[in-house]
Amino acid sequence: MKEVLNPARIIEVSMGFLASKTMLTAIKLELFTELGSNAFTGEQLQSKMGFHERGTWDFLDTLLSLHFLEREGNGKEALYSNTAETALFLDKNSPHYIGGTFEMLNDRTYLHWGDLEDGLKTGQPQSEIKHTGENFFEKLYASPQALRQFMGAMTGLQMGSFMALAHLFDFSKYDSVCDIGGASGMFSIQTALNHADIHCITFDLPPVAPIAKENIDRFALSSRIDIVSGDFFAQDFPKADLYIMGNILHDWDLEQKKFLIRKAYDALPANGALIIVEDVIDDERRHNTFGLLMSLHMLIEGGDAFNFTAADFTGWATEAGFSEVATLPLSPTASALIAFKK
Repeated sequence: MKEVLNPARIIEVSMGFLASKTMLTAIKLELFTELGSNAFTGEQLQSKMGFHERGTWDFLDTLLSLHFLEREGNGKEALYSNTAETALFLDKNSPHYIGGTFEMLNDRTYLHWGDLEDGLKTGQPQSEIKHTGENFFEKLYASPQALRQFMGAMTGLQMGSFMALAHLFDFSKYDSVCDIGGASGMFSIQTALNHADIHCITFDLPPVAPIAKENIDRFALSSRIDIVSGDFFAQDFPKADLYIMGNILHDWDLEQKKFLIRKAYDALPANGALIIVEDVIDDERRHNTFGLLMSLHMLIEGGDAFNFTAADFTGWATEAGFSEVATLPLSPTASALIAFKK
C-alpha cells in the first residue's frame, strides 16, 4: 500500500513558537515560583497571578499537556502543581533555578529571531547592534541589572552540563581547575561540591566578580574557589592543571577560537588538559538540531560567531599542539571535548 504522507510534523515545528512563548510567559510571570511545593485550583491561581478568567484554564492545561505542570482531578476543583523538573529548575527559591536563561529569551532573544531572514541574507548580527549600533556585551557590562539577568541565563544554559561533567569526568589526575569565562562560578561550585581534593578558580571580567562571590558564598565554598578578574583575550590565564571553557568558543570567529585554544595549550603544564563544553554539532551535521540552532543563534547575536563539530575542534586543538581529543557526552545535545597535552 502506498504511504500516505501527513503534514503533522511540519505543522508542529512551524508552530513551535506557540508552545515556546507559553512556557516563557509562565517563567516570566513566575508561575512555577508561585506554586512552589503547593497545589492550587485554577481559580486560586487566577487570583494569585492576576489572570483574566478567559485564558486561565487554557494556559494551565497547555502547560499540563506540555508536561510542565501536574494536575490532580478534573474540573474547577482540580489542583495544579509543579512537576519534579519545574520544582527543581524553575522555582526561583530552588538553588538549581535555571529560569534566567528563559527570562532573557523572552525579553530579547525572541524578538531578535524575528529578523533571521535578514541575518541569512546579510551575514550580519540581528541583535541590539543592528538597531542602536551598540555592542550587546559592552552595554551589558555597563548595566548591573542586565548583567545579572545574563549571568542567570548562562547559569541556566550550563547547569545541567556542569552537573553532568562534575559526575562523569575523572578529576583525580588534577590538583587545580580554572574556568575561563567562569561567569557566575557555577562550574567551580559543582566541581567543588563533588570533588573535595581539587582547587577551583573562576576567571572572568571584573564586573562579574560580585555575582560569582554571592553564589560561591551561598554554597560556603569561598575557601575552595578563587575568583580572579581579567580579560581572557588580553591577560594571562591563571595557572592550573585543567582549563574549562563552557559555552565560550561559540561566541567568537575562527581566528579568535584558535587563539583561545592555543593560549590554553601554552599555559597548561605537561599532562594538563582543556575541556570545551558546548552543544557540539554532530560531525555529519544531521542530528543535533539544537547545536545547529545555536549556531544560527550565534549568527543572530554576533555575525561571525558559530558553533562547531567535534571534528572541527579536534583539528584546531591538534594544530595548537594537543596530542589527543576525547568526547564525553553530557546530555542529548551537549558534550565535553577534552584536549590532552603531553
